[in-house]
This record gives sequence, C-alpha cells and structure tokens, in this order.
Amino acid sequence: MGRTLAWLGIAVLLAVAGPQTRSAASPAPQAQAAPLDRAERAATVAQLGEALHAMYLKPEVGQRYAFALQSNLAAGAYEDLTEPRAFGERLTKDLQSVAPDVHLRLLPNEVFEHPPEEAGGGTSRFPEGIADMRMMGRVAYLRFTAFPHDPRTAPAARAFLIAHAGDAKAVVIDARELPGGGLEVMDAMLPLFFSRPTLLMRLETRAAGDKESPFPDGPTLVRREGRPGYVTRDHVVAPDPSETRLRRTPLYYLVSGKTASAGEHLALALKRTKRATLIGETTRGAGHYVALAPVGTSLTALIPVGRSFDPDTGWDWDGKGVAPDVAVPADDALQAALSRIG
Repeated sequence: MGRTLAWLGIAVLLAVAGPQTRSAASPAPQAQAAPLDRAERAATVAQLGEALHAMYLKPEVGQRYAFALQSNLAAGAYEDLTEPRAFGERLTKDLQSVAPDVHLRLLPNEVFEHPPEEAGGGTSRFPEGIADMRMMGRVAYLRFTAFPHDPRTAPAARAFLIAHAGDAKAVVIDARELPGGGLEVMDAMLPLFFSRPTLLMRLETRAAGDKESPFPDGPTLVRREGRPGYVTRDHVVAPDPSETRLRRTPLYYLVSGKTASAGEHLALALKRTKRATLIGETTRGAGHYVALAPVGTSLTALIPVGRSFDPDTGWDWDGKGVAPDVAVPADDALQAALSRIG
C-alpha cells in the first residue's frame, strides 16, 4: 500500500509543506496539478482512511483519524478545496486536531517528483549531511545536518574518527541542526565507542507498514518476538574488533529543539547506555518513522507506521523529546562541552 521510509527530517518536511518549497536551483514541476472535483476529494479521503486504519502505528488512533475525515467530508467541510496543496494542508490540519503527530501529513505528489534540494547538504569539503569535521585542539568534532543515505557520509565520518583515535582526548558529535535521516551513519560510528555488544534501542513497526521496511533484518537490526500485529527489532551495536582506541574516550552529543527523528534515536541510545553526555536543550519530539501512501491522484500521505523506544522502560520521545544531561542554551552547548573536557 505504501513505500516505507526511515525517519524523515522534520525540518525538511515542514519546509516542503509550506508555500516556499523550492530553491532557485531546484527543478520546477512540469505542469500544475489538475483541480480536484468532488469525486476525487471523496476518493482521496476514502483511500487515506483505509491507509490510516491499516498502517498507522496506533490502530485505535488510525480509526479515529479515518472517522474524523469521513465526518468532515459528509459535512461539506472540503467543498471549496479544489487545489491539491490546499486540500492536503486542510486534511493535515484536521488529522493533527484529532491526535498530534509531527510526521503525519499530506503532500502534493510533485514534492516527491521534483523534490527541493536536500536541507543541510554537504559542502565541497564534506559529504552530504556533514557540515564540519575537524580537530579542535585534541577534540575530534563532527557536526551533522542530517544522517543521509548518501553512501559517502558514513565511511567519511568513520574514517575521520579512526584517523584521530590516537590523539583525540574527547569526541563531540554536534546534532543541534540534525532533523533526521537513517541508521547508516550512526551504525558506522558506534562500533568505535563500545567495548561490548550492546542493545541500543528497540523498534516496533505496524505489520502492514513493514512490508517495505527501511529497517530490514541485518547485523544491527535483529528481529525478536513482539506484540501481535507488529514487527519488532532490536538495534544493537558490536564493538569494532580492529579499532579499540575510542572505546573509553569521553563522548559528548550536542542537542537542541531542532534535533529530531534519527537524531533523537541516537540521543536516547547514547543516554540510556550512558555512553555519552548529552548537552544542550530538549529535542524536538518527532519519534515516529513513516510510510508513503499515495491517496487519490494528487496527494501522498506520510503515515507514521513505527516507533523507536527504550527497551528497558518502553518509553519513547514522540511528543516529548529527549532531555539533555546538561541543560544549557543550544548556542552554548559546544562551549559547555569544551569546558567540561578542559
């Protein structure tokens, strides 16, 4: 029914949903979307309701979403909405009024056919998602603006850490501007910091949304028994057998209210394992990963199908955020980390 994605960067989502979608360098749509008639609006609401009922992470909430949309349609709430973007924005607003979920929204198909440039892209010096990577004295500093699927990013971050493992007395990972992404980058770095196999987090995906999962079974995602109707996997890390120098090196993870999704997954993983000190502000609170479900002919729904959570307590950060160990204004987080390192 849908195409499943990892955590989407919440800042990117909010940007593409707004009126200013494209930079000057981004391609423009080939043609303006056709107006929606009554039958098309009804078909869109019906298909969206079916997708929410089948795929949304919490079945009872998915039912509430579907019922609310059908009620609004029957009451004539969407009669004047013929432009796809406006219709999608109204549907999103109505869904959020039933139960807030940061990642749940409707977007025009053109957003995916002609996407804007990736927010927080790399520079000429660094791959996608890495804004800075350098030694600050004897501190290895990496600043991320995404955890992308770019095949260059994870190896570059790992290579930098290995290159400076011998002279770094601390490592700072700056995630203050990190709105989301996947697991590849963190999975490349984390084996350098752990001395024993460790359970990091647990992921739970609604079974209907797991058919094209962005989190397939593999070395770092181990399927385990879970609740009926869900697919459950443990996110684990195994120590790097060939590189041991960073296993006891102090690690600091900088966070802010802009740190979201995959950035929060790593924040909670590092906090619950006590492998890093979190410094900054409470994170955004965007904890559900999504599937793309086309609805009607003009819109695509981003439907949250899964969550990541603390396997010890069942707690997740959606709607709440991950609190830092050391609370300071985000702008002061780097200096606070450097002061603690000395």
